[in-house]
Amino acid sequence: MVILKVDSLILEGFPGLNLGVVIAKQIDNLGKSDEIIHMIRDRENEIREQYNTETLSQEPKIESWRKAYSAFGAKPKKYKSSVESLYRMILKGVDLRSINKIVDIYNYISVKHMIPAGGDDAAKVDGDVVLRFARGDERFTALNSDETETAKEGEVIYSDDKEVLCRRWNWRECDKTKMTDETRDVVLVVEGLPPVTQEEMSVILEEFKQLIEEYCGGKIRTAVLDEARFEVEI
Repeated sequence: MVILKVDSLILEGFPGLNLGVVIAKQIDNLGKSDEIIHMIRDRENEIREQYNTETLSQEPKIESWRKAYSAFGAKPKKYKSSVESLYRMILKGVDLRSINKIVDIYNYISVKHMIPAGGDDAAKVDGDVVLRFARGDERFTALNSDETETAKEGEVIYSDDKEVLCRRWNWRECDKTKMTDETRDVVLVVEGLPPVTQEEMSVILEEFKQLIEEYCGGKIRTAVLDEARFEVEI
């Protein structure tokens, strides 16, 4: 049995964490969806109307990630959470690039709900996936790169049995498990720190599931990991 697990030290260090998980198998990720792209464009326009770069860091859902990054030693001005990076790109006038259906869907979920989202091609994962603090000797190769680096001791990482899948919680994903048109099985995460509640996370997961079913098909399960439940079979 292969699992996704949140280490107990993470749960102790970040009270109120709700990790939403979507396991989707036998999806069709070929091609792109104009409808998904249109939804992203609409949300980009709303973000530009509602927010600005000067005050974005004060938004509670952004501020919580800045505090989390500071807590494990990553300066938030230099290393921004994935959702803050997306919002700042949008506020600078950049339209998010379409990658493939499953990536476009999780980017839409991220910008709609102001919450980090990401994931991995499950077929490319080696063993269990664990959200934990780095020892400082783990190897990492960033998305679309062939240069290997080492995780910093104490930073929050996702890792499998061989290497780091994502550094600084959701700052940078690896190249090994990137999702492509040929991807059929995925494990996706939506990361909620307070003020995100478990109830809100459940609503987000249901929308996430419905979008994947509509545009990619497949067999889909969801779960929320927290202090009461810290692992799920993937």
